[in-house]
Amino acid sequence: MEPWVENYWQLRWDLPSDISYRSSTLPHPACTLSVEHGWTREGVVEPVVVTGVLTRRFDVVLAESGWVFGVKFRPGGYASFTGTVARNLRDVSVAPPTPFRAETVAALAELGGHLNADHCRTVVDSVLAPYARDVEPEYRTVLGIITTMLRDRTLVRVAQVEQRCAIGTRRLQRLFERYVGATPKWVLGRYRIHDAVSELDNGYSGPLADLAARYGWFDQAHFTREFTELVGMPPSAYQP
Repeated sequence: MEPWVENYWQLRWDLPSDISYRSSTLPHPACTLSVEHGWTREGVVEPVVVTGVLTRRFDVVLAESGWVFGVKFRPGGYASFTGTVARNLRDVSVAPPTPFRAETVAALAELGGHLNADHCRTVVDSVLAPYARDVEPEYRTVLGIITTMLRDRTLVRVAQVEQRCAIGTRRLQRLFERYVGATPKWVLGRYRIHDAVSELDNGYSGPLADLAARYGWFDQAHFTREFTELVGMPPSAYQP
């Protein structure tokens, strides 16, 4: 599963009946396969769920008790692994996930909080292994572009990415629609917002206009608007 999966994660909670907790996650250009038992998020009625790329902050209220085991695919990984088109999953959750046979979904649904994370990972890898296919060259191209976007913080325009990766505009857009489910501009912007959040987390106390310009926002008001939409508060309130 290594060519397609970025990581596995597990979440467990048990709250008093009069207490709830809002969990918020910044959007990433990745699809997630999850097994969810106990308290479930709104709109989810089956335990095995695939959630496509979310273009907004992921907010969920946790209450009572519950357990989730998740498989976070690499950007483009779920589309490559299943042969699906990522844009069809943008901002939606599908349960049960249609590419998988009923017996696969049933085996995943049997996972639960009584099992440790390593055992769950072993089961997931085992039941998904029959779906593995050859890694297509176009997916490898997408991974290379994503890695370049993520690691090079000086890239703040899609045109820079195209030049660095020697790829045309139309082909880049087509690959991202097929594999990632979001536009190159959106992905690049989210990575740079994440970089700005990381700088603030690490104690950045300089002018916010300088921080915005460093990551491609020459209009501080635009930066503040996007930051607030994703993080839930303006950078001035987030800044230490």
